[in-house]
Amino acid sequence: MRWLLAVTVAWAVLLGVLTWWSARNDAPTVREQRTLAEAGPVVDRALGQLVAAVGDGAWALTGPQVERGCRITPMSAGATLSRGLDVLVAEGGERALLDRVADRLPADWRAGVRAGSAGPRLRADAGGFVTVQGRVTSGGRVRLTADTGCRPVGAGYPQPPAASADPTLDAALAALGRAAQTAPQPVTAPCPGGGTARTVAVTAGAAPAALTGLRPLAAGPPVVDLPEVYAYRSGPTTVLADGTGAQLRLSASTGCPA
Repeated sequence: MRWLLAVTVAWAVLLGVLTWWSARNDAPTVREQRTLAEAGPVVDRALGQLVAAVGDGAWALTGPQVERGCRITPMSAGATLSRGLDVLVAEGGERALLDRVADRLPADWRAGVRAGSAGPRLRADAGGFVTVQGRVTSGGRVRLTADTGCRPVGAGYPQPPAASADPTLDAALAALGRAAQTAPQPVTAPCPGGGTARTVAVTAGAAPAALTGLRPLAAGPPVVDLPEVYAYRSGPTTVLADGTGAQLRLSASTGCPA
């Protein structure tokens, strides 16, 4: 019987060693094995890929959203991180944009666009159990997102610090005769070929607003010229004035190198 006990103990020790080694060295096999802190860089890189795929045009990165309270298990709570990129196109060109983005994403993401009852939807897998989606939010507006799903929080996702005002935003505010109502917040994403994509945004008082004062600031033809939306380029930066909501929103975005 002693040999049986010895074999049992040895087997238990071996299983413990293998479990420890696997936990430290094997790649995660389910989403719950990677924390929000670990998944954050995957989401950031996915946003950079999306910016590069969109290319020129009127777009703005939106701030990261961390929603707590989801359930990983009945006894364990977690959080979800999502990041977004809003793109404006000529109405009717939403499907073409989604197709172009899907074609430009890495091949191993297996990106594709399918028609649905709510319009065309882009889906892709950025790796690390991070899902990329694209959908039409309204005529001429497309939102691209990267989402972690419910994860353990871990060290959490770091929020960006406040930024000084962007010179192009200062010029736009002066041309409109308005003052920023909120502190500028930078939103960044690493570009796939190096460098950083960046959006800085502020609100500038109640909408609607006459946006014709921005026309002299445009270097060349405007990117978007609508009664409530105007976008133009100033050097490498695209400035977007969006007065379709309750507040006029101004953003200055610099994309990834071609």
